[in-house]
Amino acid sequence: MIQDNSGRSISRRGALRLAGAVAVAGAGAAALGSASTAAAAEAFAHPGMLHTQADLDRMAAKVKAGADRWKAGYAKLAANSHAQSGWNPNPQATVYRGGGTPENYGTLYNDIHAAYQNALRWHITGEAAYGNTARDILNAWSAKLTKLDGTADVFIAAGVYGYEFANAAELMRGYTGFDLARFQKMMLNVFYPKNHDFLVNHNGAFVTNYWGSWDLLTVASVLAIGILCDDKAKVEEAVAYFKSGAGNGSIKNAINVIHPGGLGQVVEVGRDQGHALLSIGLMATICEMAWNQGIDLYGYDDNRFLKGAEYAAKWNLGQNVPYTPYTWKYGAPGVWAGQETLTAASENSRGQARPIWEGIYNHYVNRRGLDAPFVTAIAAKARPEGGGGDYGSGGGFDHLGFGTLTFTRDEGDTTTATKAPSSSASGATSSDSSSGAAASASAAASASPSASGGGVQAQGGSGDLAVTGAGSVAAIAGTGVLAIVGGLIALRRRAGTRQ
Repeated sequence: MIQDNSGRSISRRGALRLAGAVAVAGAGAAALGSASTAAAAEAFAHPGMLHTQADLDRMAAKVKAGADRWKAGYAKLAANSHAQSGWNPNPQATVYRGGGTPENYGTLYNDIHAAYQNALRWHITGEAAYGNTARDILNAWSAKLTKLDGTADVFIAAGVYGYEFANAAELMRGYTGFDLARFQKMMLNVFYPKNHDFLVNHNGAFVTNYWGSWDLLTVASVLAIGILCDDKAKVEEAVAYFKSGAGNGSIKNAINVIHPGGLGQVVEVGRDQGHALLSIGLMATICEMAWNQGIDLYGYDDNRFLKGAEYAAKWNLGQNVPYTPYTWKYGAPGVWAGQETLTAASENSRGQARPIWEGIYNHYVNRRGLDAPFVTAIAAKARPEGGGGDYGSGGGFDHLGFGTLTFTRDEGDTTTATKAPSSSASGATSSDSSSGAAASASAAASASPSASGGGVQAQGGSGDLAVTGAGSVAAIAGTGVLAIVGGLIALRRRAGTRQ
């Protein structure tokens, strides 16, 4: 027996019967092909946030082979106290963050990181104890959590823990006993309303009052929830805000000046380095999640994010950067208002360690073959990256981390999700699609089913089509070729064991 992504058992014979039942040819294939192609364009890739199935397979293979960087990255993960299968969750009905409230948000973020780290260990080792632990943490919280509360900091909790929680759940999609539907309901009812309200209303303040990192952690959560719940509108909401939102987290506001020579000034570098690096890490997270759904934000506006990452990396490596004064306007309409002009890059927390650089380095240098000297240098300095629990109680928990293990790829390895970056309004524009689409299409055409998370690539006279998702069926117009993909052919998980 095999299982589909909801955990239901399907016999291999039954899968073949279904394949035969929907087989079409000739003119019928041409008619079905058009509709199927349109449906495929709307499909979500799963797993498809920070890690695809190809990424997970690469990690497992490299760790098993003892390859240096992956071996060191996995050792860092295995040594973390959160990554142990004996972790016991402590779910709360209400989570509070902010002064003057009975704060208990540490309970939530520690459990999230334990779920994520155990999920990674399960994918890499196939040991059910880790998968069961991750599942039990996620189930415990979705059965109890009903509210986020506190001061304005509640919006930080909804954002950071929202995107992290969704990523942990995405890794456990289809795992035996994991209640995905209940978890999705929690994300939609508890986290997303706070996220959406913040992007629209900014807690009643001027839109410039909140620094870019507040917007970015919120965008990351909206995007992750959209992917987890197969909700295109939420994905488009996140992408649109990242590109052109009114707040400081929109990329052209977060990286507000492009200096001669190509360095992009990160606004929060003038504030302090902890928040500046938080912004860089969040932008990287957003770009990677979007990329794995076929949307190229890495390349948006002539690789604007790379220019900002190089700027922040150079300053935090101890080198000088140019700085254009920035005036921060703060306050709330009808209540109070003020402004402060920042005149130089801040020395506050300069050189702070955060697990954010490996993903940026491996995208631009190894996937894309671009020069990124300062990102390359700071990634090497931070290697191997850890995760929550390895950097004290501060910045390490703002990022899921372990990038040396999860993002390292061989030079020139362009493998990505089976969906090429989109040219739709929610994806790449004509000016930025070239930065990832060609590589993604090439990878999709050559990837094996196991390397693409169950996708099957069918080639026909009308072009190549890459499809992912359980039970998806694609007919290539005019060829009579039918591809049955996802849950019917390349199911890789059974009852908590790795196949």
